[in-house]
Amino acid sequence: MNSAESSPRPGPRVGLFVTCLVDLFRPSVGFAAVKLLEDAGCTVEVPEAQTCCGQPAFNSGDRATTEALVRGLIDAFEGYDYVVAPSGSCAGMLRTHVPDLFEDDPATAARAKEFAGRCHELVSFLVDVLGVRAVPAQLERHATYHDSCAGLRELKIKRQPRLLLEGVAGLTVTEMKEPEVCCGFGGTFCVKYPQVSTKMVDNKAADIEGTGADLLLAGDLGCLMNMAGRLARRGSAVEVRHVAEVLAGELDAPPIGRPAGA
Repeated sequence: MNSAESSPRPGPRVGLFVTCLVDLFRPSVGFAAVKLLEDAGCTVEVPEAQTCCGQPAFNSGDRATTEALVRGLIDAFEGYDYVVAPSGSCAGMLRTHVPDLFEDDPATAARAKEFAGRCHELVSFLVDVLGVRAVPAQLERHATYHDSCAGLRELKIKRQPRLLLEGVAGLTVTEMKEPEVCCGFGGTFCVKYPQVSTKMVDNKAADIEGTGADLLLAGDLGCLMNMAGRLARRGSAVEVRHVAEVLAGELDAPPIGRPAGA
């Protein structure tokens, strides 16, 4: 056996799609994602040229801006084996909607389809692509888990985070009565329909509190920020974190919506 045959094969080269909210509001989620991916054997890079996934523009009907952003992303993530995002919403945009953007441009359409096929949400990538079944995390807490709409409905993310959370030593997870019901965020929905959104997040907060959990987890920062804000306004003691932070054991940052040292 020669040295090439005996040396271990390098892990996949992953381009981390950080997401706007992680970049601006919760960098700890990005660091947790890097740790989880590296622990799973990946080589992780963060292309500096990446921008927004285009979802706000896409949902607002601004096709030109969406296409311009996506063209830039296709170039920025060229050559990576996979593109991974710690967000079901952004990953859903990249994987589900990008292939349909360039119907009148066959050359770009082919590149867009190939790019979309390499895009994955973080926890789904760990479980479904890399075959991760456990992480060496430990946390003595009682948690509940919210299924974010895009991840659940566009990417079929349901069992994957629960599978990994089951292996976190000391963690108890209690399901809400309606974990799949929208929290009322919906990106621009909460701006366009604030009264409806507020009622939805109030219902969600009551469901969360009804579990008796002291920790709320989910995979989308927009939903988490929305729920954290409403829980705080209700005077709830429930803490809120991105699931990646718990799975990676990256808990130095304060809970979402809480000041440092609170």
